[in-house]
Order: sequence, then structure tokens, then C-alpha cells
Amino acid sequence: MFKRDVQQIKDLIMRNLRAQGLETPLLQKRLIDSWAEVAGNMVAEHTQDLKIRNQTLYVHINNPALRANLSMMRGELVKKLNEQVSSQVIADIRFC
Repeated sequence: MFKRDVQQIKDLIMRNLRAQGLETPLLQKRLIDSWAEVAGNMVAEHTQDLKIRNQTLYVHINNPALRANLSMMRGELVKKLNEQVSSQVIADIRFC
């Protein structure tokens, strides 16, 4: 008898994405899509644009008071967003 090399489909897909250089953009997209869930609906309503550049998430908030409040919660938001995608995608958040 021979032994089969059984692998999970998730692992095979991620390995294929990594080989093609698509893993990071996929994780970034998942992180941006999870912004409303992590930050909350009220914050999402005041969010106009989200971009990731050099492991920094840039968030355009149209309410100055909310922007100042979120700046104080920056570390907690980074942690929650990275946990949401189960990977270290961002290291900082900048609110503008």
C-alpha cells in the first residue's frame, strides 16, 4: 500500500497565491473590507477612502472630532484589523 499526501484545499490555494505574488493584495483587500466591521457602522459612514501603502492604512475621515478620537485608538485598531485577516498586513494607521 502507498501513503497519500493529503493536504487541505486552503493550504494549496494560499501556496498557489503566494507563488503568484497575489497573497498580499488579497490580504489587503480583506483588511479594507473588514474596516466597517472592526471600526463600527458609525465610523464607516464617515469614512470616504481607504488605502494601504507601505504597511500603513490611510483612512480619510470627513469628521474632525471623530478623526481625533480614532487617532487615540490607532494601536487597538491595527491589532483588531490584523487579527481579522489572521496576518500582519498593516503596522500603522494614518487618519486624514
